[in-house]
Amino acid sequence: MTILEAAAQLRAQQTTSRRLTEACLARIAEFDPRVNSFITVTGEQALAQADAADRELAAGQDRGPLHGIPIALKDVYNTAGIRTTAGSLLFRDYVPETDSAVTEKLAAAGAVMVGKTNLHELAYGVTSSNPHFGPVRNPWDLHCVPGGSSGGSAAAVAARMCFMATGSDTGASIRVPAAFCNAVGLKPTYGRVSRRGILPLDFSLDHMGPITLTVRDAAACLQVMAGEDPLDDTSSPEPVDDYMPPARVSLAGVRVGVPENFYFDGIDPAAQTTTRQMVQLAAGLGAQVEVIRVPDILAMNTAARVILLSEASAVMERFRHRRAEIGDDVQAMFDQGRFLAATDYVNAQRARRVFRDEFLAIFRRVDVLFTPMSPTAAQPIGQKTVRIGDVDEDFRLATTRFARAINLLGFPALSLPCGFDARRMPLGLQIIAGPFEEKRLLAVAAALEDETGFYKQEPPL
Repeated sequence: MTILEAAAQLRAQQTTSRRLTEACLARIAEFDPRVNSFITVTGEQALAQADAADRELAAGQDRGPLHGIPIALKDVYNTAGIRTTAGSLLFRDYVPETDSAVTEKLAAAGAVMVGKTNLHELAYGVTSSNPHFGPVRNPWDLHCVPGGSSGGSAAAVAARMCFMATGSDTGASIRVPAAFCNAVGLKPTYGRVSRRGILPLDFSLDHMGPITLTVRDAAACLQVMAGEDPLDDTSSPEPVDDYMPPARVSLAGVRVGVPENFYFDGIDPAAQTTTRQMVQLAAGLGAQVEVIRVPDILAMNTAARVILLSEASAVMERFRHRRAEIGDDVQAMFDQGRFLAATDYVNAQRARRVFRDEFLAIFRRVDVLFTPMSPTAAQPIGQKTVRIGDVDEDFRLATTRFARAINLLGFPALSLPCGFDARRMPLGLQIIAGPFEEKRLLAVAAALEDETGFYKQEPPL
């Protein structure tokens, strides 16, 4: 069941928030011992929130489509009175006194929080194989990773343990887990969603957004999460659109760009085929497809990694004396960041402005870009490399190869389920739009989703 379907049933008195919440908590109890998508489950509080939502709805107080809907928060979002660990021993006993801005907005919208989701430690990795709280497992194959760092959020949504879970995306951490788990992952424009009250990884690359089963569910969540926050100086004053796509979306006249370079090199045949099929589907729905040449994505990825390594190490400098409490893979990246020269960081930021201008020029020619989300589907837990064709690649670098540059730009991007590989593991299409064009991005994605319906397929738990 989707958020919008559940919301309709609540208003038709065909169900209650308590029943929805009890059902989610029952699935958590049954399946999460195997999936390990939650660090903290807030069952008693969730049932109390559900009962309050039922009373309000019965009295005619309607807070919107999330009212009474069970959700989860990635465990980097501050929750007053409930520990927020970031998946790290550094914060294992941290209990915030205040909520994050997103937590506040979701609560004001009447959402019911069932728990805090597991993740790659400190949101700094692509596997969600957490050394302290255990690895998150992909519901489509429990031997495989769910992607990271928001792996617990994507796995929980895919396994129907909640209707939505928040994520954070610094270099693909919403979109790749969504692709690996057959969910929708939305990274909004930088500054579209407040970062206040989020345990940060990076000053200028962190984006907050939802992971859901469907595009329209993502639109409903963004509607609540978006908006200027006067207490967050990175928050944008750009007006909030009505993000919900109509019941029927036409792609007539929509200009879809398909890169001729980079994005189809070194890619699993299934990922290439499913992406091309989505391009053909868009054309069949009336879109105008244009083959374009994109700037040097490898150079953009390098600039993004330099910025991330530098800024993440700066964020965590105050914990330098507690390195024994940080997992080896994450600590290694903090150490790398400390060895980078200031000139490298400055030059990466200068290159960032050039690349942004080049991509803005592209979005004067097209409305959206279609690319594969990742070169491959999810791989086995513990696997450090992935073989694509005749080449063995570092799994982390391969997984983020098509996504990291979009964080550098700060542009909105969405991962949409687009099929499966030969192992029956999910694959995703990445749709990218210009800054603050989430309305258009969601409409295009909804048109494709209406035709494919991949979200209706459930993992074999």
